Amino acid sequence: MPTDIPGIHHVTAIASDPGENLDFYTQTLGLRLVKQSVNQDDVSVYHLFYGDYGGSPGTSMTFFPYEGAQQGRVGTGQVDTTAFLIPADSVDYWVERLADEGVEAEDPHERFGDTVIPFRDPDGLPLELVAREDAPAGDPPEGPVPEEHAIRGFFGVTLSLESAEPTATLLQTMGFRETESEHDRRRYEADGELGYVVDILEDPQAPRGQPGAGTVHHVAFQVTDEDQSAWRDVLMEHGLRPTEIIDRKWFRSVYARTKGGVLFEFATKEPGYTVDEDLEELGERLVLPEWLEDRRDEIEAGLPELRPEQSAE
Repeated sequence: MPTDIPGIHHVTAIASDPGENLDFYTQTLGLRLVKQSVNQDDVSVYHLFYGDYGGSPGTSMTFFPYEGAQQGRVGTGQVDTTAFLIPADSVDYWVERLADEGVEAEDPHERFGDTVIPFRDPDGLPLELVAREDAPAGDPPEGPVPEEHAIRGFFGVTLSLESAEPTATLLQTMGFRETESEHDRRRYEADGELGYVVDILEDPQAPRGQPGAGTVHHVAFQVTDEDQSAWRDVLMEHGLRPTEIIDRKWFRSVYARTKGGVLFEFATKEPGYTVDEDLEELGERLVLPEWLEDRRDEIEAGLPELRPEQSAE
């Protein structure tokens, strides 16, 4: 068996307006734009990566912002909610900040002993802030959110499923242990310090999710270079149909749609976002993998302009 997976590598979602997306995640949530590229499967669309200062695995929220994208519907067969980790004493700060920024958030409530603040991004993507005493110091970027209150990275994701069992079995094979349950929610935890939680909401009567703006495209889990091929074999043993290993420039990826319908990715930590940009300059310009570089003029001409005053945030 390959080494247990420590947690989430990144989460990729669909947005509509790229400038609005950029503004929300850098100015409201205080994340750093660490990579400005394109969807390698549709180069007419940006791929925007946000995270901590260096875009560390476990902190990277990424988006395909399709201008004018049709609104999706969150439902079964999808990631229902993406949760970020904040320090335990930052709840009041974030409640006030979200209100000041005009973000409609629900009142904080308790779940499995943690304080949770649910809210949505401009496209309606369900998000949460989860406050924990054990939130790591991390490597927060400089920006509008003070370092002591900054988002540390992912806490985890919630999956909405008609039936929990096939996905729960896969998660356990990946090294996630069932630790809590209440009503229709079951919690699975890995041993990492970021993105180590996957909750499953089981509801066979819930409507099926529909892709579009405000929905998650896929969730990626961290694997090592040495283990990636072995994890691909594990996926086939679970009756799934994984892709070949795909070079995404900043990591290598294997994708497989789970029996519950959620698209999982198994992504390597290396080489990381600094393979083609200096750490201090991450996200300041459009970066293309070398196999797309000869199409740069065509690609740039087909992309909407990001707001110049914020594209370097």
